[in-house]
Amino acid sequence: MQKIERVIETILFQSRWLLAPIYLGLVVCLVLLMVHFGHELYNFVLKIPTAKEADVILGTLSLIDLAFTGNLVVIVIFSGYENFVSKIEVEAGDRPDWMAKVDFGGLKQKLATSIVAISAIQVLKSFMNLEQAETVDNTKLAWLVGIHVLFLGSLLAVALADRLSEHSPEEKPAKPGQNRQLNVSGSRR
Repeated sequence: MQKIERVIETILFQSRWLLAPIYLGLVVCLVLLMVHFGHELYNFVLKIPTAKEADVILGTLSLIDLAFTGNLVVIVIFSGYENFVSKIEVEAGDRPDWMAKVDFGGLKQKLATSIVAISAIQVLKSFMNLEQAETVDNTKLAWLVGIHVLFLGSLLAVALADRLSEHSPEEKPAKPGQNRQLNVSGSRR
C-alpha cells in the first residue's frame, strides 16, 4: 500500500510540470504584446506632429497601459513558475530583487494592483475621449467606473485578507532554515 501511495504522490508532485508549457505560452503572449506595443508606438510617433494635447496624453496612456500589461505577464510568469513549478536558477546580479520576496499572497496583491492600474487607465482614456465623442454613452462610462470600483474593492479585500492572515493566532513562525508552507488560502505559514 505504501508503494502505491508513493507512486500517487510522485505523480501528483511531478504534475506541477504541466504548468511549464502554460508559462512558455505566456512568454509568446509577451512577444506578441511587444509587437503590438511597437505598432502603437510607430503610429503614435507618426501622429505627433499634428496631434492635439489630448491625443498625446491618450497615446501615452495607451503605451503605459501596454507596459502595465507586460509587467503583469512577467509577474505571473516568474512568480507562478517559481512558486508552483521550480526555482529559477540565474546569476545573482541578473535576478530582480522582488523575485525572491514575492510569495503567493504578494503575487495576488501585485496582480490586483496591476489590474486596478490598467482599469484606471481605461477609465481615464474614456473620460478624455468625451470631448471628441459626438455622443456620450453614459451606460458605457457607468460600467467602466463600476468595474473599476469593483476592482478597487477586490484589491482592498485581498490586501485585508492577507493582512489578517499574517496576524492570525494559529500561525507559528518558521524556525530558521525551515521553509514555510502554503496553507489553503495561499498565504505562507
